[in-house]
Amino acid sequence: MQKKLVGKNSVSRVELEKYVAEMLNVTQYRDYCPNGLQVEGRAEIFSIITGVTASQALLEAALEAGADAILVHHGYFWKGEDARVIGPKHNRLKLLLTHDINLFAYHLPLDAHPELGNNAQLAQELGLVAHGRFGDDNLGWLGTAADAAVQTVGDLARLAAARLRREPILIGDPDQPLGPIAWCTGAAQNYLGNAIAAGASVYISGEISEPTVHLARESGVAYIAAGHHATERYGVQALGRHLAEHFGLSHRFIDIDNPV
Repeated sequence: MQKKLVGKNSVSRVELEKYVAEMLNVTQYRDYCPNGLQVEGRAEIFSIITGVTASQALLEAALEAGADAILVHHGYFWKGEDARVIGPKHNRLKLLLTHDINLFAYHLPLDAHPELGNNAQLAQELGLVAHGRFGDDNLGWLGTAADAAVQTVGDLARLAAARLRREPILIGDPDQPLGPIAWCTGAAQNYLGNAIAAGASVYISGEISEPTVHLARESGVAYIAAGHHATERYGVQALGRHLAEHFGLSHRFIDIDNPV
């Protein structure tokens, strides 16, 4: 049994959602899912569990921890998904509603935030210094490595493996000298073309698709697929820590491993 979360203070569900919406500027983004409160639970929140995806395993761990709210990057109600409440969707929603647990989800707004976002937090993990943005809604980041010892694409891939605890897929020459570095977490492999246009020597994202390999080879811009889950662990943790400090709440990040 894990220790139950007990917050020193509390915040209302309404106030928490309003605060995060303003901080992340959620109305700026045309997203694939609703950002903010997705499943309504108890009105007063003392404790928050954060995680990457609102899977059944995360919900059960949060219930065991005594959370009043769960905050994730990947929530529910995606465009084009089956709207019926059956199977796994039924099981997840039943758990939340039965135990009166709030579910908050923030997708693109959490990717983009300049301090707490996934791209900003990945930069901290890898020691990258951002100099600019690119792509739709400026979601892609462009910068350089702060560590002078990171001189090649292979050096960067090895650093990613060590820091993210996952061996990345590298498309390109490991001995290629490192110039400008572009990155965008998650399933942003389609931003490779934007990264090339921005002048990057290498592009880091989470996932990789079959066409990505050919574009990287033919353009000479290396591609590092460092894992969707692995690259998006950090924004939601940073947001959880911020909310815990700001409102005096208890917070715990629970990592449900995912090899993708």
